[in-house]
Amino acid sequence: MLDQSQNRMWARYFAFLAVSMLIIVINLYLGSLWAPNPPGGPPANVSQLEETHSGETEGKKESVSAEKTTGSSEKPSVSAIQQEKETVKTEKSHLPEPPVRYVTLGSLDPESPYRMLVTLSSRGAAVSRLELNSPKYCDTEARGGYLGELFFEPPLDKGPLQVDVVGPGTPAALAGLRAGDVLLSIDDKPVEGILGFRQIMDKTRPGQTVSLTIRRGDKQLTLEARLRRTPMAIIRREEGGPYSFEMTLAALGKERLVDVRSRFEERMQETNDPLQKEVLYLQWLHSELPDIHLKSENWYLLPDGADPTKPETWTAESDNNGVVPRESVRFAQWLPDKNLVIVKRYELARVSPGKRDDHDDPSYHFTLGITVINVGQSATSVAYEVDGPNGLPTEGAWYARKMSNSWSAVGLRDVAVRVGNNGIKLVACPAIARDRWGAPWKDTEKQLITALGVDAQYFSVILLPQREQPSDIWFADARPIRIGAVEPNYEYLTNVSCRLQSVPVELKPGDRLSHTFKVFAGPKRSDLLAHYELGGLIQYGWFWFVADPMTRLLHIFHDYLVFNYGLAIILLTVVVRLLMFPISRKQALNAQKMQELQPEIKKIQEKYKDLQERNRATQELFRQHNYNPFSGCLVLFIQLPIFIGLYKALAIDVELRQAPLISESIRWCSNLAAPDMLFDWSFLWPEWFNRGHGMFGLGPYFNILPVLTIALFLWQQKRMMPPPADEQAAVQQKVMNFMMIFMGILFYKVPSGLCLYFIASSLWGMAEREILLKTVKKPDKTRKAKRDWKNTWQKIQSAIPDWLKALVKAADKRYAEKMPRERQRPPAKRTRV
Repeated sequence: MLDQSQNRMWARYFAFLAVSMLIIVINLYLGSLWAPNPPGGPPANVSQLEETHSGETEGKKESVSAEKTTGSSEKPSVSAIQQEKETVKTEKSHLPEPPVRYVTLGSLDPESPYRMLVTLSSRGAAVSRLELNSPKYCDTEARGGYLGELFFEPPLDKGPLQVDVVGPGTPAALAGLRAGDVLLSIDDKPVEGILGFRQIMDKTRPGQTVSLTIRRGDKQLTLEARLRRTPMAIIRREEGGPYSFEMTLAALGKERLVDVRSRFEERMQETNDPLQKEVLYLQWLHSELPDIHLKSENWYLLPDGADPTKPETWTAESDNNGVVPRESVRFAQWLPDKNLVIVKRYELARVSPGKRDDHDDPSYHFTLGITVINVGQSATSVAYEVDGPNGLPTEGAWYARKMSNSWSAVGLRDVAVRVGNNGIKLVACPAIARDRWGAPWKDTEKQLITALGVDAQYFSVILLPQREQPSDIWFADARPIRIGAVEPNYEYLTNVSCRLQSVPVELKPGDRLSHTFKVFAGPKRSDLLAHYELGGLIQYGWFWFVADPMTRLLHIFHDYLVFNYGLAIILLTVVVRLLMFPISRKQALNAQKMQELQPEIKKIQEKYKDLQERNRATQELFRQHNYNPFSGCLVLFIQLPIFIGLYKALAIDVELRQAPLISESIRWCSNLAAPDMLFDWSFLWPEWFNRGHGMFGLGPYFNILPVLTIALFLWQQKRMMPPPADEQAAVQQKVMNFMMIFMGILFYKVPSGLCLYFIASSLWGMAEREILLKTVKKPDKTRKAKRDWKNTWQKIQSAIPDWLKALVKAADKRYAEKMPRERQRPPAKRTRV
């Protein structure tokens, strides 16, 4: 009996498990069948979307007209509010889920009326990539040909790739490639995934014509594309990171995003596991209010003329396949439970007429507009949050160093902020990585946030709030944020951004919260930045009084005389050496005098064994011959500011970036602001060496100019320094030679333009010394100075005996008495008759 009851109990237990598993499987199946497409999924079929839109337009119009008729100026009741929510939900359900779409603004054609090509994604209505179209600003690290940024979320498998977007003005667009085409092969080389595509493109060269085999629908086509240099992308989405300018709601009614994130902050403080802490930080970074997914969901792309408050106008917009450049675009998101519509608008600036070749024309910006509309029948409090740009370039990370006016070290990507009338302040990237950047900023009645963004070495992306009234308070919180993971020993490369939270605003039914930003995105040219009141982004630090005029002098030499920055640096060297000629001449004469004094110095060293007496005698010898042993250091002290000024000019001035010594088509010395990079030797060294970590991490390229510079220094030192008089002097010279080699290691990663300056200056110095030694007459050792004749006469007088002196004195007295009296009298005065 007991066994039967146990068997029935186990039977009921297994039946319960079977029914539970069946319910879970059915639930998962139905959920996958009816759930919307994920944000990162493949785009929906355009034809199906058009059919859905055409079939649902009537229902949308009826629902919107019904909403208008039910509106009343009186305070709505609870039932009316509930009915309104049901109406909005029904209206929302008629809208098809927006697919993943990529939209471009501007063009990559340098002759177009735009300065850039901006690619936006419908996911988060954010910027995915921003490229400058001028040939002056290309990617200095990418040497292969460029077809266009065609794939933004490619699959990881090996196979043909479907094109996501084709930007106007790109080689792909000029060849006739369209979004949705499947790329099969390039020059008969099959495309095997995104890695295979990149490997093929790395082996091509700018100006090369390649054959593209594509599949468009059921047809297979062959296109010819002429490649160009890779443009400079000053905004790009890094792997695993978010897009730029994502937004969400910071406050809605009584709900606040700060309260949501406080839970993650408490858990981060409690845990000591670095991995768990990083996971919590990412959750904190991407967190939103409950039931709001503005960052991760796809937004609706609004066609021109569509009313954001009328969903029936949100029809699918026809795509021009990247043929005609677009100047503006609007994205919208409908929150039915919150009775809110959020609109983001991007509009690209045009180049002023006739200013195409003027790179200081203020057309390096686009406008970002954020609008929150209350479409409900009750008032609500709303605040938004918008992130800044991220993914700015870190080109030359193994050698590049960024300058600033602060004492602390900065990274290659720092957050720039300006509060009130103060200057622009840089928050260092390493400080952000360590979470030691200080306190957040906010608008006050006395000081408003007027600029906030990310500053790189040669380019910047800065948000400039466009307030209607200068005293309007917009922001309750502004701070820098870390986007990417922190890599040990490479904190200066961390991907950073900024975040703005607006002040909560009470929106009545039909009211709008609208803020507009002008977003500067361009090179750090002083005259260009002055148009945007961002001149403080160029920071020379110490010796700015030398770096700034030297930079302007280089521009004058390049623009009006030699038209090559390598020759301009040589010409600058000539000017500096000519100005220093009087000091150099004195230095050469002192060196010659030092060689003449070597025998005397050797005698003093042999005569005096005590060090103090020897130094005293040596100083007396130098004083007698008017020789200053420290006069040679004066040239070094004068050249030190010039060296630092030129180094800062090469590290800051964007015009010297990408300036070649010979030609851009030659890898060697193709960028005077970078090392010369004679050949690649990365296969010989470990990763830390190739990444330039530490003093002895020399990088992935062998540089010949620093070696020539140090060799010239050693040769010049050997020719100019006198031979050692004793063993101590010989040891000092060996130490100097060792210091020169050590300095060569420190100089190995300096810009090639700086090495060019030192090579030209050393050759000039050696030639100048040879000429001076031949033209300056050596002093005649047989000729004695006047003071020597005086000393000799005094010695002769002291040698005359006293009796001879008395005899000579008596003879002089007797001779004076015999003189005629007339000669002793003064002449009589004559009277006039």
